[in-house]
Amino acid sequence: MSITIVDHPLAEHLLTSLRDRSTPPPVFRTLAKRLALALALEAIRDLPTTQVTVETPLERTTGRVLGDLVAVPILRAGLGMLEAVTELFPEVAVGYIGLERDEASLQPQSYYRKLPPVDGRHVLVLDPMLATGGSGSAACEAVKETGSPATIRFVCVVAAPEGVGRLQRDHPDVPIFTASLDRGLDDHGYILPGLGDFGDRLFGTE
Repeated sequence: MSITIVDHPLAEHLLTSLRDRSTPPPVFRTLAKRLALALALEAIRDLPTTQVTVETPLERTTGRVLGDLVAVPILRAGLGMLEAVTELFPEVAVGYIGLERDEASLQPQSYYRKLPPVDGRHVLVLDPMLATGGSGSAACEAVKETGSPATIRFVCVVAAPEGVGRLQRDHPDVPIFTASLDRGLDDHGYILPGLGDFGDRLFGTE
């Protein structure tokens, strides 16, 4: 399994603003969407394309199109990344996986799952924070239980080494795309330096 850290000045700029504790929720949502755009573009960079024929206003020509895409945000924080993907790819199918972290065990608890057919399709699992890796691993497993996707790619804003290691062990076939590999986790399972609770900051529920 590979991890790709998006090395782009704009991504660094957006991530720095997201980390800033003084960034208010409306601005945080805008920044998160813009960074998700950059991450999604990197995640689909090497996906296969198919040649098609189209009619321009002047003549017939050929071009290439991406295969079927499925976006699967992990609720609720993953919703902050979804709009970027649907704007880039209006035809994308969308599924949802609801997972909550038990604060005592730090293990994910499933409360909702609704996925479209994934057979032969390219799946982007969206979750801003790859912390312990429990939720990410559970989401990838849920996608695999649903069918046989062509590929699964995990897209996150920041990752911790612990989460990367968990995904590497559980799903070595799933590459990770992130804006930063942070230092590690604190005693409560939060990423350091991180950016706090992404969902709370996104929706103003801190």
